[in-house]
Amino acid sequence: MTAQRELRLLPWTGPEGNPCYLNTDDRGGYMSRLADNIEAVQLGTAAELLEHASDTLDDQNQGLEDLRRLAQELTRALRDVLRVATSRGLLLTMSDPHRF
Repeated sequence: MTAQRELRLLPWTGPEGNPCYLNTDDRGGYMSRLADNIEAVQLGTAAELLEHASDTLDDQNQGLEDLRRLAQELTRALRDVLRVATSRGLLLTMSDPHRF
């Protein structure tokens, strides 16, 4: 079996919220491409949400409920971006272990 440091952290969690990993040598395989596409969507969503957050915070007429919803969406996006960064950092160390 492949050691955990060689597994790819996927951009989603399992049913109980546990991390999911992909064990493959094929970076161009279906699951790898699916994970790449989902990561791209997550990063794009986070960028759009950041722009929306700036506009929302500049608007003095935003209600508490709107700000609470924004905070929840930002938290979710930050969690996704952190998972992508962790996954890509692990991929970098696997491709060149002497780099870090």
